[in-house]
Amino acid sequence: MTIDLDGTATPRTPSAEEFARAQASPEFQELRNRLRRFVFPMTALFLVWYLSYVLLGAYAHDFMATKVVGNINVGLLLGLAQFLTTFAITGAYVRFANREIDPRAAAIRAELEGGQA
Repeated sequence: MTIDLDGTATPRTPSAEEFARAQASPEFQELRNRLRRFVFPMTALFLVWYLSYVLLGAYAHDFMATKVVGNINVGLLLGLAQFLTTFAITGAYVRFANREIDPRAAAIRAELEGGQA
């Protein structure tokens, strides 16, 4: 880390070899595995949910047109649920990243920028 003329600290830029070494490290592999264990199943789950909604809309007209309350039908509720699940997944990812990913990534970054890689 270097100190600029205005007194701010500038992190050192790691070399390509240091980046390659960090990427091959067990800490980075664990970081990547944790991310994948969350992202891939969540993505698959949401895609199945979304595809189900599309298929119901295309082939189950009577079911989707079933009135629930007044002019509100099943299709409208499932469509709104798509938005709600998007927000829920985003919130779950933010919590997961704050708890699991960000601290590990910050440790790897600090090691690289500090020159201890």
